[in-house]
Amino acid sequence: MADFSLMWPSDCPRECKVLSEEACNDLSLELFCSRLTKKEYDHNVMFKMLREMPSEARVVKYRVDVFDDILRHPRLRQNVAELLERLEFLKSLHKHARDKESSSIWQIINRLNELDSYIDCVTGIKTTLENSEIHSEGLRKLLELVNRIHSDSGFPALKEDIKRVVNDTGRIKSITLGVNLNRSLSPVEVGVVSINNKPYTRAGVLANFYEFASQKEGLHDGTGGDSMKFHAPKAGNGVPTISRQATSKNLAVLSGLAKVYVSDNAEGNPLMNNLNEVITDMLKPVVRKLNDVLAKYVDVGGYSLLSLIPELTFYLKWAELVEQLTAAGIQMCKPEILPEGRREFYAEGLYNIKLGLKKLDGEPIDIVTNGLDFRPERRIYIMTGPNRGGKTTFTQAIGLIFLLAQHGIYVPAKRCVLSPADNIYTHFPADENRTVDLGRLGEESKRMSEIFTEATDRSLLLLNESLATTNFEEGLYIARDVVRAMHYLGARAIFNTHMHDLAKNLDELNRSEPTDSNVASLITGIDNGERSYKVSLAPPCGQSYARDIARKYGVTFDQLKEKIRK
Repeated sequence: MADFSLMWPSDCPRECKVLSEEACNDLSLELFCSRLTKKEYDHNVMFKMLREMPSEARVVKYRVDVFDDILRHPRLRQNVAELLERLEFLKSLHKHARDKESSSIWQIINRLNELDSYIDCVTGIKTTLENSEIHSEGLRKLLELVNRIHSDSGFPALKEDIKRVVNDTGRIKSITLGVNLNRSLSPVEVGVVSINNKPYTRAGVLANFYEFASQKEGLHDGTGGDSMKFHAPKAGNGVPTISRQATSKNLAVLSGLAKVYVSDNAEGNPLMNNLNEVITDMLKPVVRKLNDVLAKYVDVGGYSLLSLIPELTFYLKWAELVEQLTAAGIQMCKPEILPEGRREFYAEGLYNIKLGLKKLDGEPIDIVTNGLDFRPERRIYIMTGPNRGGKTTFTQAIGLIFLLAQHGIYVPAKRCVLSPADNIYTHFPADENRTVDLGRLGEESKRMSEIFTEATDRSLLLLNESLATTNFEEGLYIARDVVRAMHYLGARAIFNTHMHDLAKNLDELNRSEPTDSNVASLITGIDNGERSYKVSLAPPCGQSYARDIARKYGVTFDQLKEKIRK
């Protein structure tokens, strides 16, 4: 189960389309990533994950069910969030395991502490999942994985070994060193003689040296530690080793050596140089052996769990945001997933989630919800309405619903049923700087051509005021061909525009070129001269909008005439 994922079922290829830079910008991906996390690394990871949109219904449903489990269990989320912090150590452990020449004993002891933390982490995930009512295939597979890691790695026995090592380490109080001198009494060689469970208490090491040297009985015949092994530089034998069944005694020796302090300014000091060399030579084989042991434990499941950190972080952050929205009375729902080939969509009570975020931040806004469906009778919409009537907001809302649903996230709607799109293509007004070479019409036409080169009948096309930057006749001419092409392609699409003539005579278009995807007219409304932001199926009525606005602000001919007379 080394390739286990909470986003990809094991029997599905990990294939997806990547959203274009334009689509990422038009759907405000940066805004959402910044809202989810303040950490740059997590921000970049989430942005990359959002761009890679899966399109197979099996994969999408797998994600939806995992997210639903995580969202429904706040305690599970809390426990997993805490455990994720502990899982991070695996990155450094993996890096250290490749360093076969390291001889720093404190790093070894640190690895033991990290391994102890790893055991707690795996055990914690196991216990958390066992105590939660989970239904998703993904989390049930994760429980199988941690159960396997827990049983195959002998965690209970290893946990006891580590506990004994930590306890024994605390007993080490001092180290006895043996120092060889030359004729000038300069230290030329130093070695470890013994490791002790009591500290030295008498002060004045130099005074003691002269005291012993000046007394006849103070000079021993031989060495004071004849019964001890003198570990000199380049020692080849008697070096402590460790195996998977390492004894706490050997580990205690290693832990004691960690207490040896080698000065950073030891250069030119024969005593310290030799001591450093002794310890280095002694520890190299020990470090290699222990690293192999640790790597073996981690290989059992560490890399699988390591790969889950960004996936779990993604789900947890979105679950936290969805919970905040619903707690504030903002509707979110679990999307129902249909087979991708059906190319259908149905939603009621939908809105743009960006409005939900604004309301969550305290802005006094009333969110107007709408409904929409994509089906053969109306799979392509020409959307017209007044300026600032909500056309762009609505168009973006549809793209965000598809994006969130296909990543498994709850969507901003009362109910939502959809067939996944294989990609989302957007055509919003371009930045001025990008139109210098080709001009606005040329740049827009180029991007439009690129979309139809890649799009399929399973795609979602979102066109926002496209081709409106040129004169009306030129824009309308090209726009009509674009609508005919969308009709022929059969992709789900919304083309919002001020060109009301584009939405006229659609029945004639549908009859002249029969396909399984008809074009329909969609309008945003005006109620008593006020923008209602309600969307409905109706023929375009641009002049009526103008009359309502003119009447509201008193600029009809009759109203102006009356003002002049007065």
